[in-house]
Amino acid sequence: MGLSMSKVSFAAALIGAAFVSTAPALAAQCNHQGGFAGFITDFKKEAASKGVSKSGLAALDGLTVDDKVLAADRNQKVFKQTFEEFSGRMISKDRMVKGSKMLTQHAEAFKKVEAKYGVPGPIIAAIWGLETDYGVNQGKMSVVRSVATLAYDCRRTDKFQAELVDALRIIDRGDMAAADLKGDWAGEIGQTQFLPSSYVKYAVTIDGRGHADLVRNQEDVIASTANYLKSKGWQRGQGWGPGQPNFTVIQEWNKAEVYAKTIALFAERLAGVSKSAQR
Repeated sequence: MGLSMSKVSFAAALIGAAFVSTAPALAAQCNHQGGFAGFITDFKKEAASKGVSKSGLAALDGLTVDDKVLAADRNQKVFKQTFEEFSGRMISKDRMVKGSKMLTQHAEAFKKVEAKYGVPGPIIAAIWGLETDYGVNQGKMSVVRSVATLAYDCRRTDKFQAELVDALRIIDRGDMAAADLKGDWAGEIGQTQFLPSSYVKYAVTIDGRGHADLVRNQEDVIASTANYLKSKGWQRGQGWGPGQPNFTVIQEWNKAEVYAKTIALFAERLAGVSKSAQR
């Protein structure tokens, strides 16, 4: 993902910060002696052994390393800002206005989702706004190429080899075509920026039918984000600020304290605006 201040989708920026994969390590050799092509050849065998079909494996054909991905991975300075600097920049007036509008526009969906998962609308709206400005900036890079590049690189090869298998599974099961699987530099997908492993595990439709669409369907985005948080231990009716029970769940979204605290503060402010509007 590009870490510009107008587009900050941090879910995967830390890697290991938010959507941590628990998949077993894969064996394809990073920085392969046969180069990237040799790595892909070995990886295809690994992925096939894990059930990925030819249609999924075909997404790996013709790939090259994306040097922009490697550069972005090594330049994540934004989290060195103080909380005051970071939150002041990220919780903008425009995001507050958009977040309030989303809570009103999708009031029924937020109500339904909170009843099912226990996650209040302001939390989801805060994450949604911080990640992609409510779907405006989802990224335009090939998810498969980005994740394959990071899998080939030796910094976190096990993690990203697992993410690459899941990206191929998304294609394999018909959720999205390879050409449509676009995201930011670390392979994040959709309006709240799920890594492939989280997409496979937690993406759900609002009505429980068909394939979830986290790129275009805003109600699926709301439901899937709530499903993720619930699966990580969200406690219905409990607080989410630092020191409160659900703050640790927000840190499952992103372990960077400055970012987790910004989500909590943004949600608190959105909740306050929502309450005022109801009076």
